[in-house]
Amino acid sequence: MEPVEALDWGRIDCRPYRASDLEAVIGIFHSALRETASADYHPAQIEAWSRIDRTVWAERRLRGCCRVAWIGTEAAGFADLEPDGRLDMLYVHPTHGRRGVARALLRDVETLAVDLGLVALRTEASLTARPFFEAAGFHVVEAETVARNGQAFRRYRMRKDGLGA
Repeated sequence: MEPVEALDWGRIDCRPYRASDLEAVIGIFHSALRETASADYHPAQIEAWSRIDRTVWAERRLRGCCRVAWIGTEAAGFADLEPDGRLDMLYVHPTHGRRGVARALLRDVETLAVDLGLVALRTEASLTARPFFEAAGFHVVEAETVARNGQAFRRYRMRKDGLGA
């Protein structure tokens, strides 16, 4: 995929995840939760959401189609696409928010999806992420409440059809 200009402050390059990216993507995930998602979720929810198993994370990133967005030498965001078209994760570090990183990752993942022969993407979007996905052409299939580590979370099953059309 062609690098994308990030407004007026540098290029966004998306590339496949490497094992050496683990600390960077975990840092992005935790920062996005604690700084960005905290506007929509209370502290106990953020704490529950942020608990991860590093070994499981490492294996899942290597097993799927994980892409990492870079601005120079700094990891700015990441996205995980499963082979069935489920966008499992898309997170951007708060210092790079609203600068085109999420859009660049989504375009990159959509290109991968088309290459895999997929015609649709689906995701479970948080309260925080829903507006981004709606602006990118996803629609809400249903709202749901799920539990994670003893906390209830409101989120939205979303879908985008017509990839590659």
